[in-house]
Amino acid sequence: MSFRRLPRAPWHGSLAAVRRRPDEIAKMRKAGRVVAEMLEKTSAAVRPGVTTAELDRVARDILDRRGARSNFLGYRGPSGVPPFPAVICTSPNNVIVHGIPGPYVMKEGDIISLDCGAIVEGYHGDAAVTVAVGQPSALADKLMRVTQESLMAGAAQLVDGNRLHEVGLAVQTVAEGAGFSVVRGYVGHAIGTQMHEDPQVPNYWPGTPGPKLRTGMVFALEPMVNAGAADTVQLNDGWTVVTADGSLSAHFEHTIAVTDGGPEILTLVG
Repeated sequence: MSFRRLPRAPWHGSLAAVRRRPDEIAKMRKAGRVVAEMLEKTSAAVRPGVTTAELDRVARDILDRRGARSNFLGYRGPSGVPPFPAVICTSPNNVIVHGIPGPYVMKEGDIISLDCGAIVEGYHGDAAVTVAVGQPSALADKLMRVTQESLMAGAAQLVDGNRLHEVGLAVQTVAEGAGFSVVRGYVGHAIGTQMHEDPQVPNYWPGTPGPKLRTGMVFALEPMVNAGAADTVQLNDGWTVVTADGSLSAHFEHTIAVTDGGPEILTLVG
């Protein structure tokens, strides 16, 4: 689940993420495996005729079976907005992030972003994928592929001694190089004992160098890439964010630790 970017400074909050001990990362690895299973099973359930509420039920069952807690359900957003009512976000087509599961019936040719989170032993995991409902258009297929590639390009920068802005610069280079736009208003974040920790992680060059990366830091990287312009609109429910021009959007995310051996993706099956 993405952070809403605060406009006061490119690196709002602490200039350095918390460095997690190996035992803490081990707990985050457990949470990450639950999140990976949620994404795997909800993705497998995506087909024409299925509602987004049904996908949420699939994810709830996994949390229950694994003894994990949801970090999405009841999450408090902006003042005056009801807490988030589901354990996953389901964001079809022109919905960028934070779509609320409900009666929407998926149809052939849709794409849908699935964003899942879990808490195990007090530590958080957070990840997202965008998948096709049936056969996607050529544009949708390229958008999903490029967004995933931009995530992996950003992840490759999570190396001890690098600076955090190099993540966003890598994401931006891949996405814009393919003719797409990168969402500015919502960003990635550090993660650990809270889902959203500082510093935020822009998916673009923010204009000033970021803090230095050190072993033990953990981040949720999550490029949101639009087929059209980067502008966004917040819907009246206080959560759902859509493209201003109605264009398609894709979202991929992993929770990734900076380790002595390089970046370790914690939200993979296995």
